[in-house]
Amino acid sequence: MRNRVFVYFILLFIGASFIGGSVFTTYNDFISEGILQTRKEVVIPKGMGLKQVANLLKVEGVISSPAIFLLGVRVSGHTKDIKAGEYSFPAHASPKMVMTILVSGETYIRKLVVPEGLTSHQVVELVDQAKGLKGDTPQVPRNGTLLPDTYHYSWGDTKEGMILRMQRAMDRVLSSLWEKRLKDLPFKDAKEAVILASIVEKEAGFPKDKELPLVASAFINRLNKGMKLQSDPTALYAVTEGRYDLKRGLTYQDLKIKSPYNTYVVPALPIGAISNPGKKAIEAVLNPPKTNYIYFVANGTGGHSFSSTYEAHKKNVGHWRMVQKGARQKKKDIENKSVTINSMRLSETNESEKTVQK
Repeated sequence: MRNRVFVYFILLFIGASFIGGSVFTTYNDFISEGILQTRKEVVIPKGMGLKQVANLLKVEGVISSPAIFLLGVRVSGHTKDIKAGEYSFPAHASPKMVMTILVSGETYIRKLVVPEGLTSHQVVELVDQAKGLKGDTPQVPRNGTLLPDTYHYSWGDTKEGMILRMQRAMDRVLSSLWEKRLKDLPFKDAKEAVILASIVEKEAGFPKDKELPLVASAFINRLNKGMKLQSDPTALYAVTEGRYDLKRGLTYQDLKIKSPYNTYVVPALPIGAISNPGKKAIEAVLNPPKTNYIYFVANGTGGHSFSSTYEAHKKNVGHWRMVQKGARQKKKDIENKSVTINSMRLSETNESEKTVQK
């Protein structure tokens, strides 16, 4: 192909001469490193002509000479082969490489990362803000119907299509895991398993993989004993409905809110999911480890301390309160130190001003 293109450049010497250089210089410019300094993505719209494409690439800083690019494409026989879409061009791509990328039709693949534990409102916001997705923002689906994952897409894909992919992914995963569930779980159907998984997802601390099964086990033990779940994230959801960040801690009044989502009030599972749980959280509630855990509380290291008796739980709570007290004291000490330093600086400034006045 390289020899063929070179021959064409010789045959089209006249076409090269209008650029102002020799045919050898023109061909060398076509195959040499380009001006692009870093990788860049450029969208080639549908219906755009070859000259328009060349000018767009010039404006985007991908090529330096539309004329050389046009000549190279024409003598290579690819005048009608350039395809629309979003393309990623590597740094220093030669005009010939740019042509090859555009002719290949291998468009740039974008990705949308949907973290575990987001509400459907938050997921729809991510989709709405994703660069390159087109169409209207879809209606917000029910919590627990969208599977958190990394989704790949191309420029021009629709927002509605992305949400549909998440729903289908959740249906596939849930169907598969439900078939492999343990017997005698306190769920009437798969929907109830997702509801508990949505709570487990919000409750689990660090390390997540270790905590998800333990939290699931503790909650399932509570359900089997007819105990209330008493999960703080459900009380939080009762306050915000998952639409905004509370930006404060829960109060005792919050825990008393009469809501079908507040498990400090309702005797069992809430009326629906409070988030979109990931695959591991669903696995945890459908195949929980056998433990005697009923209680858990934060341990100050990002995770939780689990216990099977109220007496042990009270000790763990006492430890957590000591950790909180120490954290508050440390914060107070830092604030006092900051005030002291600022006072010293102010005093030094006043003394300096007095010296100047003298």
